[in-house]
Amino acid sequence: MQKITTFLWFDDQAEEAAEFYTSLFADSRVVDVQRYGEAGPGPEGTAMLVTFELAGQRFLALNGGPHFRFTEAVSLYVDCESQEEVDELWARLTEGGGEESQCGWLKDRYGLSWQIVPRVLGELMSDPDRARAGRVTQAMLGMKKIEIQGLLDAARG
Repeated sequence: MQKITTFLWFDDQAEEAAEFYTSLFADSRVVDVQRYGEAGPGPEGTAMLVTFELAGQRFLALNGGPHFRFTEAVSLYVDCESQEEVDELWARLTEGGGEESQCGWLKDRYGLSWQIVPRVLGELMSDPDRARAGRVTQAMLGMKKIEIQGLLDAARG
């Protein structure tokens, strides 16, 4: 078992969110659902705590009520190997009420922030040729969903 686990607070969508998130990534599954009993505080039989894994990493999701909301101060960063992976995750995570932001950031329909980033971005931004890296950075700053071809074009000048 991993020592540190990300704990996510939802109003009442923890089980739905966990099922959605696990549908996006290989090696993902809902591990356990603990339900509220007679004593509550949630309605009896509804999910209280959902344990799930995304790409082998464990998360906990609580249906804790409307007291707390997600902010951009915390996000899930996804290292993508290809434009196809970026495109698919971007489309799936923004569908149903998600919001696009800048520089590969988005919020899903539950309000959780994600960074959907192609691996090549880090490689290009750390190029020893600082002018080249700067062009890539400027290109990325003008994007919502990151487009690999646009980064490569900027790198070439």
